[in-house]
Amino acid sequence: QVQLVESGGGLVQAGGSLRLACAASGRTFTSYAMGWFRQAPGKVREFVAAIGRNGISTKYADSVKGRFTISKDSTITVNLQMHTLKPEDTAVYYCAASSTRVFASTSPNEYDRWGQGTQVTVSS
Repeated sequence: QVQLVESGGGLVQAGGSLRLACAASGRTFTSYAMGWFRQAPGKVREFVAAIGRNGISTKYADSVKGRFTISKDSTITVNLQMHTLKPEDTAVYYCAASSTRVFASTSPNEYDRWGQGTQVTVSS
């Protein structure tokens, strides 16, 4: 059973940067398309960024374009570099992996593995 573990969350001032990492442990497959989602208190989980299995195709939510960058270090790890953070970026960030998708996907229904989440708090 593949497990995803996020790291890198924390407290940062507005305008600052954080780097989130997600690593898979346990039994693994050849490669995954992967994504990041976030959920703020009282809100639904929303798409943030995604990257395809080949590490080339990417998609971003409009709210993070130009500020966040998703990348893959290997076939089953993914990073999210976040710059110019805003208070509205405050949320629990979840890593997700899809064993069936080839290209980046914005739909949470396409992902079959989820991490436990890491808290990102941006103070004003």
